[in-house]
Amino acid sequence: LDKLDNEKRELIQNDIAALHHFYSKHLEYPDNAALVVLFAQVNCNGFTIEDEELSHLGSAIFPDVALMNHSCCPNVIVTYKGTLAEVRAVKEIEPGEEVFTSYIDLLYPTEDRNDRLRDSYFFNCDCRECITKEKDKEKLAVRKLNEPPAAETVRDMIKYARNVIEEFRRAKHYKYILCLTLPPLPCELLEICELSLDKMGAVFEDSNVYMLHMMYQAMGVCLYVQDWEGALRYGQKIIRPYSKHYPSYSLNVASMWLKLGRLYMALENRAAGVKALKRAIAIMEVAHGKDHPYISEIKKELEDH
Repeated sequence: LDKLDNEKRELIQNDIAALHHFYSKHLEYPDNAALVVLFAQVNCNGFTIEDEELSHLGSAIFPDVALMNHSCCPNVIVTYKGTLAEVRAVKEIEPGEEVFTSYIDLLYPTEDRNDRLRDSYFFNCDCRECITKEKDKEKLAVRKLNEPPAAETVRDMIKYARNVIEEFRRAKHYKYILCLTLPPLPCELLEICELSLDKMGAVFEDSNVYMLHMMYQAMGVCLYVQDWEGALRYGQKIIRPYSKHYPSYSLNVASMWLKLGRLYMALENRAAGVKALKRAIAIMEVAHGKDHPYISEIKKELEDH
């Protein structure tokens, strides 16, 4: 609790205020200090429940599942079936070996991942990936120009990219950007993405994770405004680097194959759609289990097309 910054304390107080506003007629509460502890525990131990395309459905607490420690090279994945959390191995786990899940999005380089872990969970990771940093060079790929960009130029661009990502995160957290009911906002948002991509693209390769982040945001806006061709173009650029940067059986990779499959189907490219959906199913059968309703739904989509 003593490590919570003012922003986190303010968000907790907003949650407490919302709780009182919506439920005060029906419940008696402990005092404010006890509620701060409770919300902080939920924030630190809660699980984000997502659908098959990783859209946020809500949060939940599973006390036994929350006992697992974090690793950036996890050996299990947590998925959900209704209100049940299921834990499946994605690697061989020897007797006596610790079971590790991942608390965060593993796309980003070591420094970014540990910033996120310190910010949300108050620890540094010492897994093999964080010690060796072996994927960082590929994740931060710079353009192969006649004259490679200076180290200072690369550092400045990484700083710029992190700031843009943080602005998006904050905006989403406060639900400013997500209020897309105002007509100009999606266009403005897409313009921000494209301008950032142009600027970063002068230094970074398309496979750089910061480029991928902005492409993913742009793809989301295209999906929102039903620009299927635009969304597909971004998705096609994202999928291969995703497959390289994420661990095997990543739900992020499965989700991207699923989005691509549905886009291809919507644009009447059935052959590409079938191929992409089958790629998604292959990952999800490991992560979700072969009998999961999501997989049945996707197989039905294949039959219907």
